[in-house]
Amino acid sequence: MGSKQKKIAAINDLTGFGRCALTVALPVISHMRLQCCPVPTSIFSNHAGYPEYYFDDYTARLEGYLSMWRKLGLTFDGIMSGFLGSAEQIGMVEEFVGQFRSRDSVVVIDPVMGDHGKVVGTYTEEMCMQMRRLVAMADIITPNLTEACKLTDTPYKETGWKRAELLTMAGKLRQMGPGRIVITGIPQGEFIANYLYQEKEEPALFRTHRVGSERCGTGDLFAAIIAADAVNGVPFDRSVKKASHFVKKCMIRSMERDVEQKNGVCFEELLHLLRWD
Repeated sequence: MGSKQKKIAAINDLTGFGRCALTVALPVISHMRLQCCPVPTSIFSNHAGYPEYYFDDYTARLEGYLSMWRKLGLTFDGIMSGFLGSAEQIGMVEEFVGQFRSRDSVVVIDPVMGDHGKVVGTYTEEMCMQMRRLVAMADIITPNLTEACKLTDTPYKETGWKRAELLTMAGKLRQMGPGRIVITGIPQGEFIANYLYQEKEEPALFRTHRVGSERCGTGDLFAAIIAADAVNGVPFDRSVKKASHFVKKCMIRSMERDVEQKNGVCFEELLHLLRWD
């Protein structure tokens, strides 16, 4: 008899076209030999980066959806959440973590709030405060530079970040609760850096060469790898390096295939390169 297969609950929107959110998490987590159990917070025909899209908010249906999971007595080895569209949804994820985590569960929160110094237009100050409460429940968080600044009330700047400044910001995030933190997408000239901070370990800055233009869904891809690796017991520093290098490879392949920028990254052809250990 083999060991029991582990499972991750992935809380995010389901977007039919554009390669982001659950349509990225499902294949990546499955490839990494884990059962991915989606919790759709909303349904999009295509992501909001396109001029028009169909949108169905799933908040009102989530209680019925999750009550069946409670009835089944489910628990999860990993719980991850991404974009949340309302204060109510953030509260529901807080409840979800409280109800469905087991003693050994790993909770990964990607606090999707904005980019380039600007918070998403739908985010209210109340939602930002609630996101801090959700972050406090996490074992791992993967904020980008904008989100890390917003969560810690740090003034945002596009460039010129010193290691001491990043350490101070990561320290503030650590005080909120999570033991493993990676601040992503830090511009450093021709490089993009990720700042890794974890308890009882030396902080580290991992850099990869910047390639092409920004694409949607790369944060979702990064977070899915981090979550799957955490459940699989892969050391955090190795996982961050792996996720960074894999995203870069996908960016390069997307340029080679002339994939429209809005259509995310062409990760499907490269999944075989993504190890689960």
